[in-house]
Amino acid sequence: MADAASRLTALAQELLGQPLPVRVRAWDGSESGPPGAPVLVIRNRRALRRLLWKPGELGLARAWVAGDLDIEGDLYEALDVMAGLIWERDAEAGGGVRALRDPRLRAAGKELLRLAGPGLPPTPPPEEVRRRSGALHTKRRDRAAISHHYDVGNDFYELVLGPSMVYSCAYWEDGGTLESAQRDKLDLVCRKLALKEGDRLLDVGCGWGSMAIHAAREYGARVTGVTLSTEQAAYARKRIADEGLTDRVEIRVQDYRDVRDGPYDAISSIGMAEHVGSVRYREYADDLYALLKPGGRLLNHQIGRRPEKDETAYEIDEFIDAYVFPDGELAPVGRTLAILEEAGFEARDVEALREHYALTLRRWVANLEQGWGSALKMVSPGRARVWRLYMAASALSFERNKIGVNQILAVRPQEGGSSRMPLRARAWKADATG
Repeated sequence: MADAASRLTALAQELLGQPLPVRVRAWDGSESGPPGAPVLVIRNRRALRRLLWKPGELGLARAWVAGDLDIEGDLYEALDVMAGLIWERDAEAGGGVRALRDPRLRAAGKELLRLAGPGLPPTPPPEEVRRRSGALHTKRRDRAAISHHYDVGNDFYELVLGPSMVYSCAYWEDGGTLESAQRDKLDLVCRKLALKEGDRLLDVGCGWGSMAIHAAREYGARVTGVTLSTEQAAYARKRIADEGLTDRVEIRVQDYRDVRDGPYDAISSIGMAEHVGSVRYREYADDLYALLKPGGRLLNHQIGRRPEKDETAYEIDEFIDAYVFPDGELAPVGRTLAILEEAGFEARDVEALREHYALTLRRWVANLEQGWGSALKMVSPGRARVWRLYMAASALSFERNKIGVNQILAVRPQEGGSSRMPLRARAWKADATG
């Protein structure tokens, strides 16, 4: 089939209403598009069939994960221009009906069908989470979702996250390394919680144990960490034993809803609440409130999204839901604050760390790209491609203020209303501009 690339770029312009901002290289070796731009490589016609059978983000994601599509050149630049052209186009009411009625678009669609060639819908890549049934955020379904994301292999996460093994945004300063920035984030959380020798800390969603280790080693806290990932728990327990902290830190494979040994002096929840879901968030807030002693502090570190004009229109991102965080949901920070206060907490401080997460994600992507050959020995090529796309696209979303991340410091007030907070509470700040 001669010059498939030129035919594809012409069809894209017809369907999208403007030229593609990337260069296209097709399966026949032909190229078309602006010189010097990132190259969208269409390795075989199966990529087109994926898009025809599942138009939009999920079809593109399937083609990417399966290796039918690739990008040569700057991945961030390609995603940036593609997002502006495809993912962020305003949805037009009745657009599908309009396309069926428009003779030019019908003709373009038929040409795309001819280019794609005959064939049934390609099977989704094995990395995709299959159709789920039953109520959202039951304990069983949550455990399966956590296993999908975190039980990928500790060696793979070591490659991506580096020695800190912290899977949430770091706290950067000029000239800092990923490891120093992650250490500073953990210390920031400990200072906000005002941890001291002997305090009981519950670390909800404890990951590979980094927060628990830091709180016990540097502040003398007695820490209980809970996770639903058996691989995380095994890794964390070994680290704790190597640090000689088994008398201060306990790691449990346990749902936070099953923790019954409060009260705790403080609770940290770092990058965990995104898994809770809107149908369970009040339950989450109530449970943490009940586990804190009066005067105790909660540090909730959570990704948030921009609010919708109509919140009922919010939909979970298809790619994220199918390949990264099954059933994960983002909420606006204002709604998170409201639910925490409805449960009885008093919000004392909110700190936005949006730019910090963009920097962190770019470092993780660099780690993955530099260790790509090793990564492919640890996980499937499709899984590695999922993580590269997810992290790079997320970095851009933070940079473009599509999503953010916030640390909310809240207290369970004592009877009579005392918060036990100092008058100048931001002692964790180096200076007023920090």
